[in-house]
Amino acid sequence: MSHSTIQVPPSVTEGEARLYLAMKLFEIGRFSCGQAAQWAGYSKRAFMELLDKHGIALMDYPADDLQDDLNHA
Repeated sequence: MSHSTIQVPPSVTEGEARLYLAMKLFEIGRFSCGQAAQWAGYSKRAFMELLDKHGIALMDYPADDLQDDLNHA
């Protein structure tokens, strides 16, 4: 894994920055849930709860696909 340095305002802790970056990388599909949780320093369960709290879906399953699957079940 490569290393990068970013500067964040003093009001943002390193833990917060890691969490929000991990959530975004999970959301765009660059990290699995487990990878993101580990990188951010959380258990997978706690990370999943934080995703829910921030309105980030665990699965990317479009409503139209779900409806089609239900119609053909």
